[in-house]
Amino acid sequence: TDEIMQQEIRPLVAVDIIEQLHRQFAILSGGRGKDGAPIITFPEFAGFSDIPDEDFLNVVTYLTSIPSLEAASIGFIIIIDRRRDKWSAVKASLTRIAGAFPGNLQLVFVLRPSRFIQRAIADIGIKLYRDDFKMKVPIIMLNSVSDLHGYIDKSQLTRELGGTLEYGHSQWIHHRTAIENFAMTVKTTAQMLQTFGTDLAETELPNDVQCTEDLLSAHTDHHSKLKDELKLAVKQGATLLTCIREPVTRSANSKLSPDELENVATVERLLAQLDETEKAFDQFWTKHHLKLEQCLQLRHFEHDFREVKLALDNLMEAQAAFADIGDSVTRVEQLLREQKQLEEKGQEPLEKAQSLALHGEQLIQNNHYAVDSIRPKCVELRRICDDFTNETKKKYDILGKSLELHKQLDKASQWCEAGIYLLASQAVDKCQSQEGAETALVEIEKFLVTAKEYQLSNLKEFYNQFDMILTPEIKANAQRILQKLEDVQEMFDKRQVSLKKLAAKQTRPVQPVAPHPESSPKRASPKITRPA
Repeated sequence: TDEIMQQEIRPLVAVDIIEQLHRQFAILSGGRGKDGAPIITFPEFAGFSDIPDEDFLNVVTYLTSIPSLEAASIGFIIIIDRRRDKWSAVKASLTRIAGAFPGNLQLVFVLRPSRFIQRAIADIGIKLYRDDFKMKVPIIMLNSVSDLHGYIDKSQLTRELGGTLEYGHSQWIHHRTAIENFAMTVKTTAQMLQTFGTDLAETELPNDVQCTEDLLSAHTDHHSKLKDELKLAVKQGATLLTCIREPVTRSANSKLSPDELENVATVERLLAQLDETEKAFDQFWTKHHLKLEQCLQLRHFEHDFREVKLALDNLMEAQAAFADIGDSVTRVEQLLREQKQLEEKGQEPLEKAQSLALHGEQLIQNNHYAVDSIRPKCVELRRICDDFTNETKKKYDILGKSLELHKQLDKASQWCEAGIYLLASQAVDKCQSQEGAETALVEIEKFLVTAKEYQLSNLKEFYNQFDMILTPEIKANAQRILQKLEDVQEMFDKRQVSLKKLAAKQTRPVQPVAPHPESSPKRASPKITRPA
């Protein structure tokens, strides 16, 4: 029903009645009366009475629809040229026009038959039948075109009526069809742009990279085709405008008729409408294209985020599993190498994460529509990077201290072994003399000085510092070595006391007595108290 209604209310266009227009039984030459009233001329046409009523009504309706509303409201001037015809033709023309003319009439001029008898009949007929024509406007009978010139200026009349107005019917039809085709092109183009704009506005943004790329490509291609259509339409309008203005361009003395000026105004208005439509469409497309590009940027960002996040999660899991602090120098050094490898392995995902976070912040600075989605991801990436870096530093600190602890424990153990060996290597018989005791004391004192070089005095304090992070096995080993260190230190202390006593005894003055030969073999050895 809607389609039928649209067909019924659609105005006539030249192409609909092209055959009837070419018969040229009525023309709109473009001339105007002195008050600007449009002139419709009915030239001499032998078969005027045979024209079907529908054809007549369509042509006259179409011609009256062409002038502007302002010009049409003044009223139309009709010129009926029947100089070579009979009174019957004049009567038939007036009767048909009076019964079917759709516009507002102002004047009717009739160029009556030129033959004497027909002119006389026409004079009598017009007086007798004037009321029968049912025209509320004056009907002026003219004997010649000279009489017509008294009412209408020659410049507004065609050559057939003794005027100077240039008029070519075929060219007029060509211009009318071209203007109407252009108007239809503008309308169709505007509808296409509107439809495309509606489709764009209703388009849901895809959730993955590939679909977004496909949608962006499809919309861009469609946009390019519509832009080409727009360019063709503008070119069509510009060409049409040039054709209409061609007489003025060709000759400086030529002037466009009022109807031609209206044609120019119509085409210019259509071009302006096209330009406004294109600007509005470009503005909308710019926003839509930006949104699609930002959507694609977001999908790429989300895809990269998932990949980087997975790599960072694996890295953090590997770091979390790296809990061993080592139970020996060799083991700690191996753990440090493994930690270094993990750190080097993490450089690439960390750099990618930092780069992706920076890219996300750039998207935010560029007014991306998905700020609420991008910003938390940037924060999370930087947090994980900071966590890994801080945890790595903490691991290095712990392993470094663990390495130092084990090195000190090893040194302490080695020092204890060396001390025990020193004490065991001091022969008891050599220590009985003052010189022997003093020599042993010097050896012990030298050895005890090395404890300071190995920082053994701070070992217990150093161990207490790591008491909370050491494993039970390391604690037991450290306690064993510390206990051994105390035992060895105690052994040295007792040895020093004993040696000092021996050295003190040997320093007492002794009265020299000449040994008796018989008593020499029987001299008893002094008692020596051996250290515990």
